[in-house]
Amino acid sequence: MAGWRVVATDPLHAVGEPILTAANCTLIVPDRGALKAHLAEADALIVRTAVTADVIAHAPKLRGIVRHGVGLDFIPMEAACALGIPVANTPGANAQAVAEHAFAAIFDLARHLRQADQTLRTSGWHAARTARPDAFELRGKVLGIVGLGNVGQRIAAIGAHGFGMSVLGTQRNRLNLPSFVQYADLEALFSASDFVVLSCALTAETRGMINSDLIARMKSDALLVNVARGQLIDDEALVAALAARRIRGAALDVFAQQPIAADNAFHTLDNVLLTPHLASLTADSTERMTRIACEEAVRLLRGERPLSLANPQIWPAAQARFRRLDAAG
Repeated sequence: MAGWRVVATDPLHAVGEPILTAANCTLIVPDRGALKAHLAEADALIVRTAVTADVIAHAPKLRGIVRHGVGLDFIPMEAACALGIPVANTPGANAQAVAEHAFAAIFDLARHLRQADQTLRTSGWHAARTARPDAFELRGKVLGIVGLGNVGQRIAAIGAHGFGMSVLGTQRNRLNLPSFVQYADLEALFSASDFVVLSCALTAETRGMINSDLIARMKSDALLVNVARGQLIDDEALVAALAARRIRGAALDVFAQQPIAADNAFHTLDNVLLTPHLASLTADSTERMTRIACEEAVRLLRGERPLSLANPQIWPAAQARFRRLDAAG
């Protein structure tokens, strides 16, 4: 049999290619402008950068799509389901990296680390030690988490067990919360929390849900951390609250439009920490995501059900698609 062709939207960790090669696969990482052309002969697609429905429409031989990561908003799920294309992802592979990033952001906001460094360099030792007397500890503070999936649960565990924080959580199924997390609805969570961390999926229901009403409920010294998706937040409402010092600050790793524009209003604020969607990007997590994504791609190419099938309702249609492709040679 001729080898399988696996197309990736972006380069993968070096651990991936040997996995694919051992399964008689050739890995292709085209220039972005050439993606559609290469998909015409692709058997599997590994997604690190968002693709659109018209892209997969150019892939008649596709046996599956694998999200190198978790967020399925990078994949046109409706189009994939309509075509009987199974989609897999790598849940949990980046949970530790994203959770650690969330706390790195919290530490920066709570202890003014960037400002201390800058003041020490420009104004000296004494000025840096006395510039921000409002730094505070995490122990005993209330941590509110919106979305208790793999990432949210890891953040909750670190907060509760590592720092002695009280943890509130909200999600659709309130019965599956860890024992150390107290359920709170969204309004109560925003009202009671010293830190609010967003770690939920972007859906039609969650898009824009962090609005002016919710932000107005926050304590005046509360902090908002977003390691999920930028579209969860009404940016205009958050900018207004930060500019008026209605809340203490925010840390944003994701934005409604990426890359963030140079003239975005967040750039003008000194109480917001901005990072370029890198919470999940450690060498460790990238290796895990690549390994799992390649293993899932191989399962799909062999006609096997992936371990993390994101659209299980279409699996019978996917099997029929495999049969048609096999018959076509």
